[in-house]
Amino acid sequence: MNICIRPETPADHPIVEALTREAFWNLYRPGCDEHYLVHVMRSHEDFLPELAFVAEVEGQIVGSILYTRSWVVNELGEKVETATFGPLCVHPAWQRRGVGTALIEHTKALVVQQGYPAILILGDPHNYCRHGFRTGKDLGVCSLDGKFPLGLLVLELRPGFFAGHQWKLHTSAVYGFDPALVEAYDARFPAREKKHQPSQELFSMLVRSVVE
Repeated sequence: MNICIRPETPADHPIVEALTREAFWNLYRPGCDEHYLVHVMRSHEDFLPELAFVAEVEGQIVGSILYTRSWVVNELGEKVETATFGPLCVHPAWQRRGVGTALIEHTKALVVQQGYPAILILGDPHNYCRHGFRTGKDLGVCSLDGKFPLGLLVLELRPGFFAGHQWKLHTSAVYGFDPALVEAYDARFPAREKKHQPSQELFSMLVRSVVE
């Protein structure tokens, strides 16, 4: 299978938003809000357009990755800009076929070139540890409340960068959108059934679990 990774263009925006909805629908919650996040992210000051890419197979967009700025702050008050991706999405029919890996590896190389010391995300360790991500606890990176969520994952791109300090992750404010706005935005799309399923319970466990 030939996967083509190319920069996202404005013409791709509605396709990527629909793709994101398809990929996340009922996965982490009944319905989803990731497609709305994609919609508002591109106009936010923390968006990194040079790291927005799509994956194509035979001319069809089957995956997407978007990045924003994030920051880590240590106990001395030193603040360093880092990169955070998400949503990373792959159409359900193309999952587990190397599309997500291709998107991560392609953009990771660009993040290194741009001098970021690390990529930090909130995600499922089952999906990202094989790409070199480690739990924040291993590298001394916690959330703003001082806890180490199981889903706070760090890919250190500059070896030893985190050593000798304790760090807190600050993600972009774009992730703190008003949930009420999601419903109005979702009305633009064909109606779909919202339902509970086991993957939502697993995600709830992951985000509430902490590493001691």
